[in-house]
Amino acid sequence: MTVDVLPRPASAERRARVAVAVLFFTNGALFANLLPRYPQIKADLGIGNAAYGLAVAAFPAGAIAAGLAAGVVIRRMGSARAAVAGTLLTGAGILVAGLADSVVLFAAALFLAGAMDAVTDVAQNAHGLRVQRRYGRSIINSFHAIWSIGAVAGGSMAAAAIALDLSRGQHLTISAVVFAVAACVALRFCLPGPETEPEPAGDAVADPEADTGSATDSAAKSGPDSRGQRQVRRPTPGRRTAYVLGALVLIATAGTLVEDAGSSWAALYLSGSLSASVTLAASGYIALVGAQFVGRIIGDRLVDRFGQRTVARTGGLIVVAGMGLALAVPTVPGTILGFAAAGFGVATLVPAAMHEADELPGLKPGSGLAIVSWLMRLGFLLSPPVVGLVADAASLRVGLLVVPFAGLLVLLLAGVLQPGRR
Repeated sequence: MTVDVLPRPASAERRARVAVAVLFFTNGALFANLLPRYPQIKADLGIGNAAYGLAVAAFPAGAIAAGLAAGVVIRRMGSARAAVAGTLLTGAGILVAGLADSVVLFAAALFLAGAMDAVTDVAQNAHGLRVQRRYGRSIINSFHAIWSIGAVAGGSMAAAAIALDLSRGQHLTISAVVFAVAACVALRFCLPGPETEPEPAGDAVADPEADTGSATDSAAKSGPDSRGQRQVRRPTPGRRTAYVLGALVLIATAGTLVEDAGSSWAALYLSGSLSASVTLAASGYIALVGAQFVGRIIGDRLVDRFGQRTVARTGGLIVVAGMGLALAVPTVPGTILGFAAAGFGVATLVPAAMHEADELPGLKPGSGLAIVSWLMRLGFLLSPPVVGLVADAASLRVGLLVVPFAGLLVLLLAGVLQPGRR
C-alpha cells in the first residue's frame, strides 16, 4: 500500500498537526502537575525514602505492564480516540494519587496513571506519524519538543498552585478538567478513519516513543524508504551486534535515569536536604525539562554537524560536570543549574540510541528499536527504589550520584554511536 505525499498540507492536515501538538502538550503537563506535590504527599503519608521510591516506581511499572496492550487498544479504538481516552484516565489516576490517604492507594493510583499514560504515549505518537505521512516530511520531533513545553507548563502550574495555597484536590481537579477539555477538543480535529496505513520504517526511527511492537511489524511490511536501506538483506547478527545493542540499551537507560531523578527526587532534595521553599523546590524539575527542550530543539542540527557520538559524549560530560559540581558543593541555585545541565546533556540520548539500534546489521527492521525502547523503561522502574534505598542508608545527596554516574556511562559507551561526517 502506498501513501500519496501532498505537495502542500491541506487545511485538514494542518489542523490535525495542531491537534496532535495539543495532545503532546497535555500529556507532558498532566503528570508534571503532580511532581511538585510529591514532598507534601510523602510527608502526609509519613513514609521513608525507600517506601516512597517503591511507591513512585508504580508509575513506570504500570507503563511497562500496559505497553504491549497499547497496540490492541489503538486497533480497536483508533489512535486519536485511544490517546484522548488515555488522557482522561491518566488525569483521573493522578487526581486519586494526589488525594491518597495511604501508600497502597497512592501506588495503585500511580500504577493506573502510568498504564494509561503508556497508552496515550503510543497512541499520540501513532497519530502523529499518520499526520507526518500526510505532510511528506518529518515533523515528529516537533511534537516531542512540545511535550517538553507541556512538562514545563505543568510544573509551573503546580508551583503557582502551591504559591496560591490551593489544596492538592483543588489544584489537581483543575488540572484534570482543563486538560481533559483540551484533549476532547483536539479529538475533533484529528484525522478521521481507521489505522490502515502502514508505517514506514523511517517514521519508526523518527519516533523514539512510539509503540515498538507496531513499529516492528510495520517496518517489516514496508517498502524501501527514501534512503533505500531498509529492505537490504542483513547478515546474521553476531557478538558485535549484541554488544552494540546492549550498549545502546544502557545509553538510553542512562537518559531515563536522569529524567527520573529530576521527576522523582529534585523537589524532595531541594526542599528537604537544601531547605528550599516548596515553590522554589519545583524549579529543579522545571529546569531539567526546560533545558531538555532546548537540547531537543537544537539537537538535530548539532547531530548533523558533529555526529551522534560527539554530541552524546559532550552531553555526558555536561551531565557529569554539572550535576557532579552541584552535589559536591550543594546550594539551591547550583542544584537547580545542575538539574538543568543534566536535562540538556541527555536531550538527544534516547533518539540517538533508537536510531542506531534500528540500523544494526543482522537484525530485522524495527527489532533493535523494539528492544531498546522496551528495556530502557527499566530505568524508570528501577531508579526510584534504588535511589530511595541509598538515601535511607546514607543520604539523598548520595543517592543522586546516579545522575553523574549516568553521564559517565554515556562517556564510556558513546563510541558505539555514529561519528560525524568527515
